[in-house]
Amino acid sequence: MMIGIIDYDAGNIKSVEKALIHLGEEPVVSREPEILRKADKVILPGVGSFGESMSNLHKFGLVPVIQDMIKEGKPFLGICLGLQLLFESSEESPGVEGLGILKGKILKIPPSPGLKIPHMGWNSLHLQNGGRLFRGIPEDTYVYFVHSYYLQAGEPEIVKAVAEYGTCIHASVEKENVFACQFHPEKSSRMGLKILENFAKLEREGC
Repeated sequence: MMIGIIDYDAGNIKSVEKALIHLGEEPVVSREPEILRKADKVILPGVGSFGESMSNLHKFGLVPVIQDMIKEGKPFLGICLGLQLLFESSEESPGVEGLGILKGKILKIPPSPGLKIPHMGWNSLHLQNGGRLFRGIPEDTYVYFVHSYYLQAGEPEIVKAVAEYGTCIHASVEKENVFACQFHPEKSSRMGLKILENFAKLEREGC
């Protein structure tokens, strides 16, 4: 089974690749449409700017590839910036349209006394709505975040985990074959690897 990792000049791609290799998977990092289309599952990782990253996805001709793979029912996972790009817009880059695969917007974490932004560090998750990525993951599991913007999903039922950091962060979503995490499972120790393993074990379409 091949897991494609989309390379669009965003940060943190290597650590996702290493985590999957550690799990015994066979990831292929590429931006070539014909290679990515052969993948059984696909991951869109990333750390960086929303606007620049959308520009790169368009530049490399990856937007229709992503849309087609999701329509085909391939399990698709967005991580950190990869989660944000799946939605409609971000306050980080006004006027830039996201992929619009899922309904919702990306907002700046509101300032609060004693709150450091960007949010960098470990936070516990509150699990809800029976997320398939969280099979075998206990309530209040700590995972690692690095971000200044957060998701406000338009469909509450797709939110599978939330975290508190000055506001309620929609930390993970699932809809049909589309999965996404604001946190970094590849940097979240044993439980993070378990989340990636759960994704790797998903079956196509009716997972």
